[in-house]
Amino acid sequence: MADRTAAPTAGGVPQRPAALPSLTGLRWVAATLVFLSHASLLSGPNRPTAPISFFADQDLARNLADFFGPGYVAVSFFFVLSGFVLTWSSTPGERATSFWRRRALKIYPNHIVVFALAMWLFASSTPAHAWLPNLFLVHTWSNQPEIISSVNLPAWSLCVEVFAYALFPLLLVLIRRIGENRLWLWAGVMTAGVVGVPAVTQAFVSGGIRIPTYDLWMNQLWFSYGFPPMRLFEFGLGMVLARIVAAGLWPRIGLVASAAAFAAGYWLTFALPYPYRFYAGTIIPFGMLICAAAARDLRGEGGWLASRPMVWLGNVSFAFYVIQGVVMFYGRPEVLGARTFAVLPALGLLLVLFTANLLAGWLLYRLVEVPVMRRWGRSRKRPAPAAPAAPAGPRSVPVGETV
Repeated sequence: MADRTAAPTAGGVPQRPAALPSLTGLRWVAATLVFLSHASLLSGPNRPTAPISFFADQDLARNLADFFGPGYVAVSFFFVLSGFVLTWSSTPGERATSFWRRRALKIYPNHIVVFALAMWLFASSTPAHAWLPNLFLVHTWSNQPEIISSVNLPAWSLCVEVFAYALFPLLLVLIRRIGENRLWLWAGVMTAGVVGVPAVTQAFVSGGIRIPTYDLWMNQLWFSYGFPPMRLFEFGLGMVLARIVAAGLWPRIGLVASAAAFAAGYWLTFALPYPYRFYAGTIIPFGMLICAAAARDLRGEGGWLASRPMVWLGNVSFAFYVIQGVVMFYGRPEVLGARTFAVLPALGLLLVLFTANLLAGWLLYRLVEVPVMRRWGRSRKRPAPAAPAAPAGPRSVPVGETV
């Protein structure tokens, strides 16, 4: 079957890839899992003595923190999804500079606005050697805690994305050279790479302070979780999976089965030691969910993930994620201090925090991300020579790019 990520029309012009709105909806599900992971923290990064969790019942608060704590695996989902979507929506012949420009416009304006807000509200005393790398999204290349956690803590994952974007044009050339009969082999190689990173970490990395929460040395936590090259396997897996779906090689494994696999993988995460716990238990289920949702869209079946509300929420999810450090880590302790509450008031306040975070994310999306992408995000293409008219047919729209 022809690869739908690079299919030509009758006139020789690359065809726009089919829309995959369910993937946008999945972004919101993953973003919500990250929110719940952060909202259940027993202590906040800005004020370690003030909890983020609203629950006064310490046993309940601890159980919720334990259950939602592995929500950080959703960041792994975003890395896989990013590789998938960018490969799916890529256009043969596109200049690398055009791709890099669009990615920079997608990432940096939101980041800079939140960075400035964080500096104004609580991070103004951060020394220049710590905040400057954060501003340029290179701070997780350092293994120093004061640099990694400076200013806006959620921005760490953007360092990984920026690195993957820098390599994407080269990686795309290599991925497109893989024969269809070897795509599953390379998917296995990428998955093995993901699982191999913790093994390498345990065998060869040490040093730094001991982190009791993870039973790891600081250098092990940094190397396995935040160091950009070590997360490239997840991005590469997404790229290979995009080709598998485009070539019609994905078996008919549906969303229900994939969701069940994710539930099992999430449960397995509790039994895994660090650093395997960060992504090893869920990497295969995440790939299944992405491919199953994409295949469902290609069959025209849609579903609730492709509904307008879910697509809208998915579009807001990047801003919703990047603003969490201000709304949750600063706003919650600033307004309520270390106060905690009974179950019903705590649930109500959790909903208020979620709504405030969503509102702040929507404002960032609507006032910064959308205007910037509309004004400068479109490719500046040279006029193409006239091509013979192709038969009329249904017009497809490319899937929205993701972070």
